[in-house]
Amino acid sequence: MDTRGPLQTRIDYTFKRGELLELALTHPSASHERNKKLATNQRLEFLGDAVLQLFISAELYQRFPDHDEGSLSKLRALLVNREALAQRATVLKLGNELCLSRGEERSGGRNRPSALADAFEALVGAIYLDGGLNQVKKFIRTQFADQIDGADTNPHCGNPKGELQEILQSKSSVAPEYRLLETDGPDHNRSFLCSVRHSGSELARGTGKSKKEAEMNAATTAIEALRSKGKA
Repeated sequence: MDTRGPLQTRIDYTFKRGELLELALTHPSASHERNKKLATNQRLEFLGDAVLQLFISAELYQRFPDHDEGSLSKLRALLVNREALAQRATVLKLGNELCLSRGEERSGGRNRPSALADAFEALVGAIYLDGGLNQVKKFIRTQFADQIDGADTNPHCGNPKGELQEILQSKSSVAPEYRLLETDGPDHNRSFLCSVRHSGSELARGTGKSKKEAEMNAATTAIEALRSKGKA
C-alpha cells in the first residue's frame, strides 16, 4: 500500500523535507492574504528552470550527436516551453494542490498555464534540493521520455513560422500575422501569450518565455490544427 499521498505517488518521489513540496506549491498570490511575508515558489521556480534546462540539454546532446547547436536549441524549446510545462503540470494535477489567494482561485488560477508551468519548475527545484542530482534526473527523464523519443521526428522542430507561412501562402498571398496578447510574471521571468491570425481569423495561440518562443509555439499549434483538418 502506497502511503505517500496522491501527489507524491503521481510524481513517484517521496520528500524527506515535506516543507519543500509545500513551498513548491505556494503561489505568489498566497502571500497577499497573510499579515506577514510568506515564502512562495518563485525562488524554487528559478532553480528548477535552470535544472530542467541543464538536464534536457544534456539528454538531447547525448541523444542526437549529429545535431548542431541551433537544432538542439529548437528541440529544447519545444520540450520546455511554458505551454509544454503547463501540460506536464496538468497531467500531474498540480493545479489541484496549489496554495492560492482567494482572488486568484476565483479568477481560474488553478488552471492558468503560467501558474502551472511555474509550479512544475518549482517542483523540479524542490526535488533537486531534497533528493539531489540522481533523483531529479530520474524525475525529468520520466516526465519527458515520450517527448524526447519523438523529438527528432517532430516535423516542426526546425522553423514552424516558416512552415506555416509556406502552407498558407500555397493557397493565399496573405501572410500570417502574429499578435502579442498578454504578458505575465515579474520582469526576470516573463511569460508571453501570442496568437497567429490569417485573413482576419485566429488560427492558434502559444505561450513562451519570450515573444519569439510564444510565436513559434502558436505556429506549431496552427500547423497541427491545419493538418488535423486536412488543410496542410
